Amino acid sequence: MTAAFMDLVDVTIVNIAIPSIERDLGATFGAIQWINAGYALAFAAGLITGGRLGDIYGRKRLFLIGITGFTIASALCGFAASPEMLVGSRLLQGAMAAMMVPQVLAIIHVTFPAHERGKVFGMFGAIVGLGAVSGPLLGALLTQWNIAGLEWRPIFLINLPVGIAGVLLGRKFITESKAPKALRLDLVGMVLVTVALLMLIYPLTRGRELDWPLWGHLCMAGSVLVFAGFVAYEKWKTRKDGSPLVELSLFKVKSFAAGIAVQLTFGVALGIFFLVWTLYMQVGLGWSPLRAGVTGVPFSVAVSVAAGLSVQKLVPRFGRKVLQTGALTMAAGLLLYIWEAERYGMEIHAWQMALPLTVMGLGMGLIVAPLTDAVLSEVPREHSGSASGLISTTQQMGNALGLGLVSLVFFGVVDDLVGGSSAVGSSAVGSGAVGTAFVDGFQHALWWVVAVLVVIFGVMFALPARPKQHVEEPVAESVVEESVVESVGSVGSVEAAS
Repeated sequence: MTAAFMDLVDVTIVNIAIPSIERDLGATFGAIQWINAGYALAFAAGLITGGRLGDIYGRKRLFLIGITGFTIASALCGFAASPEMLVGSRLLQGAMAAMMVPQVLAIIHVTFPAHERGKVFGMFGAIVGLGAVSGPLLGALLTQWNIAGLEWRPIFLINLPVGIAGVLLGRKFITESKAPKALRLDLVGMVLVTVALLMLIYPLTRGRELDWPLWGHLCMAGSVLVFAGFVAYEKWKTRKDGSPLVELSLFKVKSFAAGIAVQLTFGVALGIFFLVWTLYMQVGLGWSPLRAGVTGVPFSVAVSVAAGLSVQKLVPRFGRKVLQTGALTMAAGLLLYIWEAERYGMEIHAWQMALPLTVMGLGMGLIVAPLTDAVLSEVPREHSGSASGLISTTQQMGNALGLGLVSLVFFGVVDDLVGGSSAVGSSAVGSGAVGTAFVDGFQHALWWVVAVLVVIFGVMFALPARPKQHVEEPVAESVVEESVVESVGSVGSVEAAS
């Protein structure tokens, strides 16, 4: 949970410090975009491989390697002397996160018996919600305080004590686990899936900056062919030695296939919303980082409360209707936000945003925790690492698609109204024409997010009506797993408190 929180905070903490980084390093907007996109690119490209490496060499071992490397990369980010060094350090950080993050869900999956797993996924869902919005709040405080004159740098340096604590705790408390049967590393599959993801995500993240060149469209179209080649090779690899990078049989599990589709579309919605929301408040409205960060507190609290209730109380009784209610609730919150942005314009206050953000947070909390539980509920234990990597990769692909859409659904409106991408420069923060353009762009982008959530609502009909793990009788586990469960016997009370 410590590692998951650190990763999630690190993804969201950077947005709030963008104006400070831009001023301090003299970074162009293209470089600023790559500080986020480079992390997402390295993260997505390595996640499936990271999950499989954990299956083969040990999930505890890969977790410790990943969290150690992530901590070192955070230090390099904090001491970056140029935009290029910062982008390079973020690439390393994303690669190390790809080693660390898949092990989190895999360790949960193999450590806890089915009837206990829901509680832990409830905690994980609460961590997701807290990380998503407490990142901007923490980033706002650290940037505003300007500790020791370091300006934005503490947003990365704060990972050092957390990462060291995670390494020490992980060495002591995590029990090693591997796939029951010996697996081999699929190097060809690793290359194919990495190339396919790069061909898809790189043009998306560079498209607007380069005015959507022809090669970008060809590259994205070509990624489909590479993905097809990857699937064909994985089928052959399965027949040959039973050690593919991705266990394609997982997609025959209806709950897993449907959950992956929901993860992808949900990632698109979050990718659009969080970046646009940050730019709307800080650049459009001209708010300080602290004011923007504090505004997100109702969202964070609502996600945490709803995530805890959804797994423990609601899903066992109402099943997938809880997730569908979450999608509709998020959409309702967005519609309320659109109405308020239209009515109050540049004069909107943080307290007026509290209601739509709370409604959105409740909706997101109803989705994030039970969704992870549903996706992994029927996955064979020996493939939990590969499945976890696929879940996280799909989420990152969705985020990348969302970031790509931001260029169309948000910046397209802004550029039309103010005549160019220079509007997002620090000199234009809070100015009249730019502010009005950002308000209009914000509303336009949110309509797209509403549309995505409607699609998610429909896809959720393919999820199991009832999660089997909640009605499953407790099963006999190995002696090692029983001892681990006993050592964390207080997880239920901790989850209830969260």
